[in-house]
Amino acid sequence: MRELFDSAGPGNPLEAARRGARPILRKRFYARATTAREGDNYAVRLDDKPVRTPAGRLLAAPTPALAEALAAEWDAQRNVIDPGKMPLTRLANSIIDGVAERPGPVAAEVEKYLASDLVCYRAASPRGLAELQARHWDPILDWARDALGARLSLGERVVHVTQPEAALAAARAAIPNDPWRLGAVHTITTLTGSALIALALARGRLTADEAWAAAHVDEDWNMEQWGRDELALERRAFRFAELQAAATVLRSLTD
Repeated sequence: MRELFDSAGPGNPLEAARRGARPILRKRFYARATTAREGDNYAVRLDDKPVRTPAGRLLAAPTPALAEALAAEWDAQRNVIDPGKMPLTRLANSIIDGVAERPGPVAAEVEKYLASDLVCYRAASPRGLAELQARHWDPILDWARDALGARLSLGERVVHVTQPEAALAAARAAIPNDPWRLGAVHTITTLTGSALIALALARGRLTADEAWAAAHVDEDWNMEQWGRDELALERRAFRFAELQAAATVLRSLTD
């Protein structure tokens, strides 16, 4: 199983489609996916055999709910095993093989987004876009101020705004230490361009749909004005599945 996910990063299925080539997929070889207790974790098993990550570690989750969600993703595969349709397993692999080993650099990447967070940079015009940004983003900034104690400043478009260090420190303190939560927050941050959106989703302030809508205010506005780009929408659907996987991790850890 390990080699299946070695090159299954975001966008690979789309790259293959653009090249007119089909990725080589392994046929499904198991009858059912289940879970089993393994020490403090819950492992995914295929016909009672363990699944390994690309680095050879056991594919196991810290809660039964998350392990069952992983097993369901394996059960959903039909004639072939398509890593491009298994965002939760890809995320779990990256957390087990990467985040758990080196959480510091992962947290530092999330911190970088806080200094120039998407929701802090607004359009001066057109008026409709500015109003749409305010409708989606102001509640997130209000939440960061009230719940985290992070009072961040606003800027216009690409003109950099130096945020108060006290606000950045307060927001940094909300970045989770647990590898699974941290991995999910990191994924949401990079997908949305906003650490604040990721933290609001992690804390239950936003749903996955609300987070996604907030992250795509500008893109949605442009599509309304100029029309839809089908290739961009295909890529966007792939990325939304990744965000939903991260939201599943967060939800499964708190249920």
